[in-house]
Amino acid sequence: MIKLLRVDHRLLHGQVAVSWFNSLDVNTILVANDAVAKDDFRKSAIRLAKPENAKLVMKSVNDSVQAINSGVTNKYKMLITVESVADANKLIRGCDEKITSLNIGGTKPREGTVNYSKAVNLTPEEARMLTELQNDHVDVYIQQVPNDKKQVFEQK
Repeated sequence: MIKLLRVDHRLLHGQVAVSWFNSLDVNTILVANDAVAKDDFRKSAIRLAKPENAKLVMKSVNDSVQAINSGVTNKYKMLITVESVADANKLIRGCDEKITSLNIGGTKPREGTVNYSKAVNLTPEEARMLTELQNDHVDVYIQQVPNDKKQVFEQK
């Protein structure tokens, strides 16, 4: 069962590992990222942020979709982190299991981005993708930590 899908350019760090993991009552963290899946150094660094009682899985986005669709993940209560809006969109569109919400936790400033909150910066293309997800009944919201107020995404 997918409890949370989160976009965070840092993937797994203290905020996710402690705040979200504990507040969601999950037992598994899935890092869905193509670059990490092929990079042993990044995998090692991400393992350092993993809560002691968590199962941590790192797969490419396509392999993550396949694992979810195969049913092998059904026995877990999962927090999924992706690095980008594009990866979240690909995961949501590819999964048979309906993902009904998307947490935007952090995207770094880049050329051409618009600031949506202190930690969220989006390109017009990313904002368009999020609006399309909302049009398909996905609850898209900005929230860094569980104690923060949810901010419904609104395209600027």
